[in-house]
Amino acid sequence: MKEPKWKRRSKSGVAFSIVNNTLLVLVALACFIPFVNVIASSFASTQEVIERKFILFPKTFSLDAYHYILSTPTLFKSLVVSIGVTGIGTLVSMVLTALMAYGLSRRYLFGRGFINFLVVFSMLFSGGMIPTFLVVKSFGLIDSYWSLILPVAINAFNLIIMRNFFQALPDSLEESAKMDGCTDFGVFMRIMLPLAMPSIATISLFYAVTYWNTYMTAILYINDSSKWPIQVLLRQIVIVSSGMQAEGSSVDVVPPAQTIKMAVIVIATVPMLIAYPFVQKYFVKGALVGSVKG
Repeated sequence: MKEPKWKRRSKSGVAFSIVNNTLLVLVALACFIPFVNVIASSFASTQEVIERKFILFPKTFSLDAYHYILSTPTLFKSLVVSIGVTGIGTLVSMVLTALMAYGLSRRYLFGRGFINFLVVFSMLFSGGMIPTFLVVKSFGLIDSYWSLILPVAINAFNLIIMRNFFQALPDSLEESAKMDGCTDFGVFMRIMLPLAMPSIATISLFYAVTYWNTYMTAILYINDSSKWPIQVLLRQIVIVSSGMQAEGSSVDVVPPAQTIKMAVIVIATVPMLIAYPFVQKYFVKGALVGSVKG
């Protein structure tokens, strides 16, 4: 009978595994326990939040914080705005990023080196807030949902990852397809995109998180409070719960500000946590393959 693998390992190897696994468990708990505290505190009662500094399981279950947030009449509209901006923005960003990345991955593209230099340069230096605002205003995008999408449609880091992914694919695939009469666009759509699904899934998650967390661009470009995304509205709710004034809010109950903050974090985080498992299997492969070569 063959001996189990763990019995054939040296003592130093077993000791390393024990220490390594212990550290990984401690790191995981350090990340997980604070999040549990946030969720538990959002469901805790007023008195419990005041008395207890750290809550892992509420003694008295309460929905006052969520009732306070949901009593804001514009919440659902802001949620729809965020979902729409996230969905359309991710689609637009992926289309533009994939097309540009594929073009830059082709070694025969004229001016490829200079364009790649500009992409990297944009990672180090940006135009700044005021010039960007003036550009957005000159295009008439103030108070438009497109102002939340177009200025950040292509992220240079994501573009480089996808470009490197396309570069890692063998040139023989493109040559074989062209010998069969396929055009450049046909090669891109029928061969390159299906092979790039791990990279596409990973970068789509990056873009979706960016659009979902849209805050500063909304503050700069959206003056109409009825067009605010969820992150801006939740900030206004926190301000109101802290006793300060904010427009566009109508509430019936006033729980402690700390409970409101916890509930706001839960509402802002849960959608991305739900989406993450669906792309998790692509995440490591898509990011690693796109970052090693090139």
